[in-house]
Amino acid sequence: MARQGSKSSLLFSGSDWDFRTLSRTYDAIEAIAVEELHLETYPVQMEIISSQQMLDAYSSVGMPLMYRHWSFGKHFLHQDLLYRKGGRGLAYELVINSNPCIVYLMEENTMALQALVTAHAALGHNHFFKNNQLFKQWTDAGAILSYLDFAKGYIVRCEERHGLAAVEAVLDSAHALMAQGVFRYHRPPKLSSERQREGLRERLEYEEHSYNDLWRTLPPSQRTANDKGPDEPERKKSLNLPEENLLYFLEKNSLVLEPWQREVIRIVRVIAQYFYPQRQTQVMNEGCATFVHYTLMNMLFDRGQISEGAMLEILRNHSNVVFQPAYDDPRFSGINPYALGLDMMQDIKRISTEPTAEDREWFPDIAGHGNWLEVLLDAWADHRDESFIRQYLSPTLIRKWRFFVLGDVAEQPHCQVASIHNERGYAKIRAALAHSYEIGANQPDIQVMDVDLLGDRHLRLQHKVNDGILLEDASRDATLRHIRRLWGYEVSLAAVDAETGAAIHERSTSQIAE
Repeated sequence: MARQGSKSSLLFSGSDWDFRTLSRTYDAIEAIAVEELHLETYPVQMEIISSQQMLDAYSSVGMPLMYRHWSFGKHFLHQDLLYRKGGRGLAYELVINSNPCIVYLMEENTMALQALVTAHAALGHNHFFKNNQLFKQWTDAGAILSYLDFAKGYIVRCEERHGLAAVEAVLDSAHALMAQGVFRYHRPPKLSSERQREGLRERLEYEEHSYNDLWRTLPPSQRTANDKGPDEPERKKSLNLPEENLLYFLEKNSLVLEPWQREVIRIVRVIAQYFYPQRQTQVMNEGCATFVHYTLMNMLFDRGQISEGAMLEILRNHSNVVFQPAYDDPRFSGINPYALGLDMMQDIKRISTEPTAEDREWFPDIAGHGNWLEVLLDAWADHRDESFIRQYLSPTLIRKWRFFVLGDVAEQPHCQVASIHNERGYAKIRAALAHSYEIGANQPDIQVMDVDLLGDRHLRLQHKVNDGILLEDASRDATLRHIRRLWGYEVSLAAVDAETGAAIHERSTSQIAE
């Protein structure tokens, strides 16, 4: 261990803290992060909250300004019960991808823990949010807080004007489709400015006053033989079909939604899009934040700015964060993203400074070059989980984690170990693990394929089935009912094989009991 610094050089002593201590510690951590790790961050706004407020933040998907919905209350009660019975702890911090970056710290934390989570969230996560290309392309950190403020106020006004039950019904259906309410292949439009939202309020109020409900009761048009309407290719082209974003399609094309309902759907869609990059970068995001806090805390200790007692507490909490239970441990719930991310980033540092012959063969561009910080900064900026694992997972870590690939064929009574720790197996294991983090492999591919707005208005969806994995019947039928509520007419979902295009089955809302 490094020589203990004098008491006057310590940033803090004991477990108690005040705002002056927090500020002094943050300044010291930020100075090292910027000058020596070359981190670039948004301005930081720290908020001190209680454990109950942290539970409340959990319940509303971690956002500081959020509209009301019964699911948030249900989640709050569940988390509160687990917390009170000791079945689950609370996060020590919560960070918002916004500009300024908002960091929530629990008031019950000791000062050593406040230093740890400040480095983790205010520097590590903050740098990742600001510099990673997914977040830069798919989210607008400078506008999200003002948009959430608008959304919360707008939904409150809708509740006052149209009633809680009516608003809740739209939110229920929109929430059920959130996973299918994002753009995956082209960049979504940026959030509107305050001036644009003011114009939107005025336009929506005008539309609601001038909206005529009578046309909703009109039956679908009955075409004559001489009036067939546009053919299928022309119809699909006019509607930009196929469309992957179900909420967007319903918002723009449903014939039964009132203007305020369309705006509520758009609010849910924008929030779903905001979280889209986070779903693809959990290993990288948490790995970056964990690597940063571990590195910064050790640098402060080596300089005598943190006492041995505080460092022991920091290391104990760090160890809890990166703990990876074995597969047969009752606590096992999959791969810990904190642990895998940290291990991979520390392994990049090892490969850059102390490579083996194997490392030089697998990573000739970085092995022994000593530029580990440059490699990490580039990786944090340019990669998501899938590509990061595919490029940087080393044979050394595959052996450490004891990874192997099981070939699980439905027709076979047993699983077969398909790839092990050998030269050919390493590449297959790395590819298989990377593929498991590909969001397209974990979310069903469902798209709007066709609808005749001038005919029967039957909305036809298609699910491309990969590896024979079908949708669960009850969940599928419940979701189809939600789509039917927002669309207003018949909805069907056809399952087709992703490789051959062969039809598997089709399910329609007319077959589902209400």
